[in-house]
Amino acid sequence: MRAFCFPGQVGMKRFPQKWCLLLALLLVGCERQPAVYQLAGATMGTTWSVTVLEPVDAAPDGTSLQKGVETILESVNASMSTYLDDSEISRFNRSAPNQWFGISSEFYQVLSAALSVGRESGGAYDITVGPLVNLWGFGPRGSELEPPASEAIAEVLERVGQGKLRIDAEQYAVLKQADVYLDLSSIAKGFAVDRIAHWLAEQGITDYLVEVGGEMRVAGRSPRGDAWRVAIERPDAQRFAIAEALQLSDAAIATSGDYRNFFEFEGKRYSHSIDPRTGYPVAHELVSVTVVHASAMLADAWATALLVMGADAAMSVARDRGLAVYLIARDGDSFLSRHSADFAPLLDSPPEP
Repeated sequence: MRAFCFPGQVGMKRFPQKWCLLLALLLVGCERQPAVYQLAGATMGTTWSVTVLEPVDAAPDGTSLQKGVETILESVNASMSTYLDDSEISRFNRSAPNQWFGISSEFYQVLSAALSVGRESGGAYDITVGPLVNLWGFGPRGSELEPPASEAIAEVLERVGQGKLRIDAEQYAVLKQADVYLDLSSIAKGFAVDRIAHWLAEQGITDYLVEVGGEMRVAGRSPRGDAWRVAIERPDAQRFAIAEALQLSDAAIATSGDYRNFFEFEGKRYSHSIDPRTGYPVAHELVSVTVVHASAMLADAWATALLVMGADAAMSVARDRGLAVYLIARDGDSFLSRHSADFAPLLDSPPEP
């Protein structure tokens, strides 16, 4: 995700670059203004940040807020991180095929949502795509210098496909019918955002911004007293520029892009966005997809799915499913944007016909 928040009197900040800190800023004026608490840290190989406005009835304890958020993130990481050998997902990935594996309710919730987006996207989104990502050199082991052989791609494809999974909704269990490898990185950050937002609401906090690895969810008002201001980044790997500015309240936003993670071989560009249906990187001109949704988890997953699909197919799915979507595609040396009708209320411009 490359969307950024501009929280008014707190100042313009690029939240994904912040490290551990805890600040409380008091906004001054003729009348007493609510304090603004800013929390941040590191998780899931990236960073997180939370901005909270002090509730009217009681001031929250900043240390308790920080600890509460960290506890949630540690729980999600312990369940869904493929970088932790003893995580729930790592233990499942090591388990033998054709054996039921018991999972937590949270893991079941995320897995079920991922499988649903996979079905609704026609297979463009698939959480078993990890072996293909690794084969193309976009996994943890680092970049490849050239594309893999077609035979190797065909062999790995045999291990890919969410249809190889069976789910027991009553027992919270999953079974793999082949040696598949799950990777929830395209949905877990959004899930963590939703979990934190729900916890903040339980603490009586109604005005906040939550961000994990760039995926965001906002509620209520910003420190300046109006909607939260969020910017979509222009897909330029050389410099930061804003493509569109939005004002959001009580919504989540996620962006997927392929303009920073790629390699070139013999004059051809290979994106890190792998189509799980073919085994090859996408070859279309769509480079950035932003989704606004009530759920950060679903916004996260759909942004990835639509990026794989390409602009025309993505727009068609957005129309059919009522998704608020903003697309940016290459057009020679420049970029063209288009958006769905459900995204139009967030902008001043009319929707794409």
